[in-house]
Amino acid sequence: MPESKGRDRKVAAYTPPPRSKAAEPNPTWWAPTFITLLVLGLLWIVVYYVSEYRYPIGSIGVWNLGIGFVLLMGGFIMTMRWR
Repeated sequence: MPESKGRDRKVAAYTPPPRSKAAEPNPTWWAPTFITLLVLGLLWIVVYYVSEYRYPIGSIGVWNLGIGFVLLMGGFIMTMRWR
């Protein structure tokens, strides 16, 4: 009956990689910036509707909604990285 070759002794056993260091806290400007983006985006959209589509920038029309939503999304994306 053939014998098993066994494990090659020259190969080192598996060692897991070292744990990464703990997540570092955000800079002090992070929270005020994302709160400002959220509030500014909300105000931009509200002003657009309340002013009957004349403000904040009347010449770009419906793109005012796009600007408001971009500001909101920027704030929401920043909240996901907040620690």
